[in-house]
Amino acid sequence: MTPTTSSLHATKASRPSPARRRALPLTVRLLAMLCAFAFMVAFAVVLARITLQPSPASEALAHSNLHPGRTLEAYLDQPELRDAVRQIGGNLVLGVPFGVLLPVLVPRARGALWVLLITAGVMLLVELAQGALVTGRAFDIDDVILNTTGALAGHLLLGRRLGRVVHRGGRKR
Repeated sequence: MTPTTSSLHATKASRPSPARRRALPLTVRLLAMLCAFAFMVAFAVVLARITLQPSPASEALAHSNLHPGRTLEAYLDQPELRDAVRQIGGNLVLGVPFGVLLPVLVPRARGALWVLLITAGVMLLVELAQGALVTGRAFDIDDVILNTTGALAGHLLLGRRLGRVVHRGGRKR
């Protein structure tokens, strides 16, 4: 065995296996959950300001969309690519905090399916409120799809790992 190979094996051997890693102390877990809760509240305020603020100037332009893909096609048909990226990207980004924070806040919601279901439910409620209560806003199923896709991306990129670290040992597979 060469010196570099033996040092590589020594490094791998000294690293604890995932099963041997210890759970975080309760105070650290509670602090992480408190921070996640604070971020979720802040996110809810931002989400409400963005989505539930009346837009009287858009009243004549606002039309409900129940057909998946219709609004996406309209975005992509815009002459300026920047406008399409802003609309689609903005809706994707709005879902990311759900995918990152839900697994930390709710240990049972650490799976991708739970994140998708909870995010879709919340975003459906937001869209229904927009369509029914807010001047110049309308229900759009494509917004729900994009928000939920953003939540899945946030979950896969960061939320799954954060949830696993904070709630290590709490969920058996």
